[in-house]
Amino acid sequence: MTKQDVINQVSAKTGLDSLTSRSVIESFFEVVKEALIDGEPIYVRTFGSFILKQRASKIARNISQNTAVKIAAHTIPSFKPSREFTDQVRAQEIPFSTKKAKA
Repeated sequence: MTKQDVINQVSAKTGLDSLTSRSVIESFFEVVKEALIDGEPIYVRTFGSFILKQRASKIARNISQNTAVKIAAHTIPSFKPSREFTDQVRAQEIPFSTKKAKA
């Protein structure tokens, strides 16, 4: 599903025109990004949380040059679904697609 598909479904469910729906969805994404950039998590009851995770520094391998590369500690954005959301997804019989990416 693409962002445009989401916009179309929101428009259909709310009765708003697609431009208004696009504006609302884009604004939501901006609010989430700005809050996480400021270090503030977002908690949406019955849906999930947009949080920041800390990654420790580690040693990785550059296999093409056979050398060790140090990756510094860093912060990444993450989404943690709520228990209710997770239970709803688990209760469904969703066919899992195992399409392989084109090489």
